[in-house]
Amino acid sequence: MFKKPKRKIYFLIFVLPTLLAFIIGFVYPFFSGIYLSFCKFRTTSDATFVGFDNYIKAFQNEGFIRSFWFTALFVVVSVVLINLIAFFVAYALTLGIRGSNIFRTVFFVPNLIGGIILGYIWQLIFNGILQYYGTNINLDARFGFWGLIILMCWQQAGYMMIIYIAGFQSVPGDLYEAARIDGAGKGQLLKNVTIPMMAPSITICTFLTLTNSFKLFDQNLALTGGAPGVVSESGTMIYQTQMMALNIYNTFYANQNSRGVGQAEGVIFFLIVVVIALAQLYFTRKREVQQ
Repeated sequence: MFKKPKRKIYFLIFVLPTLLAFIIGFVYPFFSGIYLSFCKFRTTSDATFVGFDNYIKAFQNEGFIRSFWFTALFVVVSVVLINLIAFFVAYALTLGIRGSNIFRTVFFVPNLIGGIILGYIWQLIFNGILQYYGTNINLDARFGFWGLIILMCWQQAGYMMIIYIAGFQSVPGDLYEAARIDGAGKGQLLKNVTIPMMAPSITICTFLTLTNSFKLFDQNLALTGGAPGVVSESGTMIYQTQMMALNIYNTFYANQNSRGVGQAEGVIFFLIVVVIALAQLYFTRKREVQQ
């Protein structure tokens, strides 16, 4: 008689190394970072607990507040444009046009390119155009804002397009046939059949673009670096096209005495992303219950 293998032992053997790596590489740094946000420190070994002082300074930091509103505006515009572009490109590519597979590949490829590379490529493109007008992308906040919007749309629209295409293909053909029998045209089919059935895809793409836009860092660093900068009334340099992630990075590394403030800003940023993720989970489950 063969003895049955002890599955629990094998389970622990395979899971334990991954669990230890997760604790060392994520759990410990995460909670250590939260603790350090309540400390004044230059290195982790000389941390001194100061309570909520870092959070108070973070909310008093004009650059951080400016970066929050800039990021919020950027997120709203990019979410709307990316989803509109992706939706209608996906709609066009599901109409059976010739070469649709090639077009899908072409639209998706920008998503495979790293953000730093994209930032420098588009910086060269924008500055090559703007030089004829005696300016560049770092001299006007409007150019920096719309440059980031164009870059983000170009990179993300192809990825969202794939999700929308899957949504279009999941709509039952019987619904279209029934609607056509009732006399529905193409516009009515899109409004009354396609869009309601595409609600799960729209929800997923909306929150994906929302989180991706909010966490934007490398493209912002490479394209504008946060410039142009202006000096506020308090004498603080405020970078007008600096998003939250880049502002936190600069706060932490620009001055060793402000690392606690930068850590507190990072925790605030994390909480915002968590709220967005929980909202996505709530609306996704609500949609599943309604169906």
